[in-house]
Amino acid sequence: MKVLVTGAAGFIGANFVYYMLCKHPDDEIVGYDALTYAGNLETLADAVDAGGGFRFVKGDITDREAVDALFAKEKFDAVVNFAAESHVDRSIEDPGVFLRTNILGTQVLMDASRKYEVPRYHQVSTDEVYGDLPLDRPDLLFTEETPIHTSSPYSASKASADLLVQAYIRTFGLPATISRCSNNYGPYQFPEKLIPLMIANCLAGKPLPVSGEGLNVRDWLYVDDHCKAIDLIVRSGKVGEVYNVGGHNEMKNIDIVKLIIQYLGKSEDLITYVTDRKGHDMRYAIDPAKITAALGWAPETMFKDGIGRTIDWYLAHKPWWENILSGEYQQYYEKMYGDR
Repeated sequence: MKVLVTGAAGFIGANFVYYMLCKHPDDEIVGYDALTYAGNLETLADAVDAGGGFRFVKGDITDREAVDALFAKEKFDAVVNFAAESHVDRSIEDPGVFLRTNILGTQVLMDASRKYEVPRYHQVSTDEVYGDLPLDRPDLLFTEETPIHTSSPYSASKASADLLVQAYIRTFGLPATISRCSNNYGPYQFPEKLIPLMIANCLAGKPLPVSGEGLNVRDWLYVDDHCKAIDLIVRSGKVGEVYNVGGHNEMKNIDIVKLIIQYLGKSEDLITYVTDRKGHDMRYAIDPAKITAALGWAPETMFKDGIGRTIDWYLAHKPWWENILSGEYQQYYEKMYGDR
């Protein structure tokens, strides 16, 4: 297969590239990314250096002319769209860029997929489209039938994209699928997100900012488990279906912070409680029964194992996240491609 991976220099997109190169070494993977603030080409350095089945193209999914030219040239067998603005706090500060990338960018990709008759388009979405669940009802889980009920400009933009994909399936017969995942964690996650931020600050002895009382609950999914699910959906999922992908690992934010502190041998005095986010969802929890029954997928990584693996990765790859914190990572593309 020749697969287009958009958002390939982001956290989950990059992990998916590496998963695919390992799992399907005969496939051709084209990574596409605009390299905005969260896109880090250093993340893909090993894939770029190895050559073989991977190539990187810099570009914006909202650039219709560039996307059309890429599709005309490559004749993709599948498109997996990870490209998205995804930080809730940033969406509250500037909703417009989220609407542009997450909705209009999805439209551009689907129009190109229709025009060049791509056999499978896959939209990577989020459990945040469902809103939240009450803390006192642990029996309640998000299913694919849970009504969409968004809380932030970010989740609203992702829900809008999902509805647009479903409209293209019904109106135009686009051979598409959608997956909605719980919170991912693992290697290469941009250090504005909870887990890498706490690891980096903890190592530096800086305050660990916890929103509200830290009682918000998230269902955590190790990124490799997510990549496996997406691969299965792209190859074997039923066109038109939505699949929820969850980790069965519910944790309070404050408990994760304390676990990281303990693992690194630091003091809980570093914890600093800050004003809670506007419209902060209290609890997410996904029921992945559908994908388990249909495709045989189930999460394999328990949180206690995955978080240790993740912390160890950040300890072993300090230059990667230190370059991000210093801003040097944004110069990597020019260093790699400036003279080409």
